[in-house]
Amino acid sequence: MKESTKKMLKKHGWRFDRFIHNFIYFKFYYPYVKFVYYFFKYIAKYLSWFKPLNILLSMAFNRYHAKILSFGDTKKILTLNVNVSVISPANKKIIPYKYAYKIMFDEPEHIAVMDCPCKITLGDRDENIRSCLAVGKSLSSFWLEHGKKYHAKKITREEAIALITRFRKMGYITQAFFKVATGGQTGVICNCHPDTCVSLQATKFAKKFDDKLTMNAESGYAVEWNKNLCGFCGTCAGFCPVDCIQVVGDKSRTYDKNACIGCELCVEHCPEKALSIYRDSGKAVPLDIDIVMKEYQQNM
Repeated sequence: MKESTKKMLKKHGWRFDRFIHNFIYFKFYYPYVKFVYYFFKYIAKYLSWFKPLNILLSMAFNRYHAKILSFGDTKKILTLNVNVSVISPANKKIIPYKYAYKIMFDEPEHIAVMDCPCKITLGDRDENIRSCLAVGKSLSSFWLEHGKKYHAKKITREEAIALITRFRKMGYITQAFFKVATGGQTGVICNCHPDTCVSLQATKFAKKFDDKLTMNAESGYAVEWNKNLCGFCGTCAGFCPVDCIQVVGDKSRTYDKNACIGCELCVEHCPEKALSIYRDSGKAVPLDIDIVMKEYQQNM
């Protein structure tokens, strides 16, 4: 048995079933994700009236979901110089789900990239397919040893940040994924677009059953607007993945803070630098490594 496989097995402890799930999930990545997408699409189209399915969806979302990251918080993860292991239920203030909420990065300087099954399933351009990152030695080694057919490749921190930057310039949000199948922890960071991300699409489908269901936890930030700098060009609205910004004419702008996921794309693309993000106490706590280590690591 390969060393990375042994480490993944050890991570699950007595829950051998979860290791098997993770192994099957990875070995059959593309058909697995494709099946999930079309399953959610089918039930949303034909069975949204059947409310008992809410229970099934809630179970699924508590086991596989993501935390939206700001660019600044992403860079902090990709430049970590220490191991992070915070597994307390207090983490649910950051990742508000029942099971998968562990924040763990072991030897985070080890990073790998591979093809994204969502983008293949939903037809993204070829040059955008290789976009999923594994941060941490055990996970990235597992990808490199078993992911040849997914074009897994080891990359540097600088290359990882450059990859994130390229996708964000095109309007892709950054998400850290948490899965029970991989030990209930994060380590996977992906570049996601609403049109080519099964996770974002699943949330869209699920809201036909229950508007409160979501697979994508907000970042924890809201956006501040400087009216005096704003040119009302509408660029921010064009990059908002959840349509929470509306610009009409040259003097009218609305912003729905409750709908905002805090992805920071509007801030980065504003040509007038009229926008900024701030930590919103009414939202989930950001996955900011400085906050995690200062306020949550003691709860281990």
